[in-house]
Amino acid sequence: MMRWLWWCLMLLALMQSPLQAATLSWDNRFHQMTASHHVEYWRDDTGEAGIDNVSQLPDAAWTQNPGAEVNLGYTDAIYWFRTRIRNDSPGAASLFLEIAYPVIDYIDAFVFSADGLTGVYRMGDKYPFFERPVQHRNFVIPLDMEPGAGVSVFLRVDTTSSMQVPLNLWRPDAFFASEQSRLLFEGIYYGIVLVMVLYNLFVFFAVGERSFLYYVGFIAAMPLFLASLHGLSFQYLWPQAVWWNDQSIIFFLNAVVLFGLLFTTRFISVTPQQHPVMNRLLLALTVLGGIGVVCALFVPYKHMILPTILVAAATCVAALIVSVVRLMRGDVAARYFTTAWVFMLLGGILLALSKFAALPRNLFTENATQVGSALGVILLSIALADRLNREKRAAYEAQQKLFREERKARMAQEKSLRMQQEANALLEQRVEERTRDLAVLNERLLELNATDNLTGLKNRAHFDKVFSSACVKAYRFGQPLSLLVLDIDHFKRFNDTYGHLVGDDCLQMVAQSIKQFVTRPQDVAARYGGEEFVVVLPDTPEEGAVRVAERIRREIEHTEFQVADEVLRLTVSVGVVSVVPHGADETKAIFKRADEALYEAKGAGRNRVVVSWVSDGHAAMQPAPS
Repeated sequence: MMRWLWWCLMLLALMQSPLQAATLSWDNRFHQMTASHHVEYWRDDTGEAGIDNVSQLPDAAWTQNPGAEVNLGYTDAIYWFRTRIRNDSPGAASLFLEIAYPVIDYIDAFVFSADGLTGVYRMGDKYPFFERPVQHRNFVIPLDMEPGAGVSVFLRVDTTSSMQVPLNLWRPDAFFASEQSRLLFEGIYYGIVLVMVLYNLFVFFAVGERSFLYYVGFIAAMPLFLASLHGLSFQYLWPQAVWWNDQSIIFFLNAVVLFGLLFTTRFISVTPQQHPVMNRLLLALTVLGGIGVVCALFVPYKHMILPTILVAAATCVAALIVSVVRLMRGDVAARYFTTAWVFMLLGGILLALSKFAALPRNLFTENATQVGSALGVILLSIALADRLNREKRAAYEAQQKLFREERKARMAQEKSLRMQQEANALLEQRVEERTRDLAVLNERLLELNATDNLTGLKNRAHFDKVFSSACVKAYRFGQPLSLLVLDIDHFKRFNDTYGHLVGDDCLQMVAQSIKQFVTRPQDVAARYGGEEFVVVLPDTPEEGAVRVAERIRREIEHTEFQVADEVLRLTVSVGVVSVVPHGADETKAIFKRADEALYEAKGAGRNRVVVSWVSDGHAAMQPAPS
């Protein structure tokens, strides 16, 4: 009890002192400091707020950045960011504030000191490169502070890319020293790729094998995509081409998909005869990549970035699955290809997850694609050379064998024909076996994709699909359809007090309690998100839905939850709606009513079931009978 009281007092103290949490203390003994822990943000829903309005906002209007990086994912909203920096060193400080994400469209930076507004900077990749205050691929704001003085920096960020604003505070000498190390890393990577491009291009001209041409296209598009993403191409290749700088990311990423799939299909022999399903899958993704390359020249970046990332992620997974299947078939080339693709896949997935804010943006996630692609490029070049040598050796051995056995060919013709027929039958049998194995694997993958990993319940995507189908069926046959929306009471406070691991145990306990009473084959229980759960009960009237909801509520209320030396009890609030749909597309309206009933249950004191019903054509709420 004392420990719980101590945590509450600490939390209250932090809530009452946002200014201290947002102030960064600088000492000239440091070379670099991460400022993201000292950042607050405010969402500008209208997009019309100016610095005069924003600078006068009360502290309560600002939200403290909770993570190690400022990463809000993809959003259409405009955000303002605020950070305070105080010079606690004995001498004056000249610093650089770096925004280490080079694909932000517009950044308006306002620097305030004790004398008022002392600096205004307009930056972003929608402006020509040379208009930046510091000529660097990232956005750098110079700051000057006297001893004991401080500045407040306001940033207005408007972008169609991921809303990432990683802030680092540097001493200028340390900044440029670090830049040398970064450029050395970049130089090594692009040097490796350039050598591999020239080598494979010369081999293509020598042997005429199209695999080398597709490979050249792939390893040329990959570094150009990364250079565009990291701002190097804008700095060194097209500093004035503002429109192309945005579109180049989409163009080259789709080119990576296009040439990568062409190379994959040909290199590991994914033919329609041997792998009809996988061949069609790769062909469909190849077409999407080609369409993306063309659309990148006409369609704006904001409409293309999310579909392109999804196609790229699907391509990585599909290529890995295909290579593993070919490896299991005994394809020697697939050994190199699978290893190389694992490196590339890990790098690509880490980069994509960081853009969607699922992973923090840091040195590892930002450079994982480069490291993985460099290793993959080297391995694939070795694989191509090995394949060329094997083909030459096989051709030579076949020629020698032909000379030796030419005189025996006619006599062995009939025997060879029988052996060929047997071999074809065995091959067809193996293809059928692998096809069945693949079908079983696909069924397992579909089941995994429909399941929430933590709770074992179905996930939100599966719920949306089942709920839509149940609504159509209920409308067609005039059957009642019931929906339960459950939310754990005070779960955020529970998480903050006992930690996320205990919170995960709590979610699993609640999921097990729900499973006990959702037993019919047609009923579906799912985790909707966070601490919220949903239950779909087809062909169930209101009375039955309320009975199920009450049983779940009572089971959770009476279940003891052991945390260290404490025994806790959790409660849930439940919103229930039972209707006979008047249309096949009423899922949103039904869910809204259940959600409103849930909020009514929370507002009425929690740990209760509230039913949404219709009175005089309007939705109303009533507590369920206990």
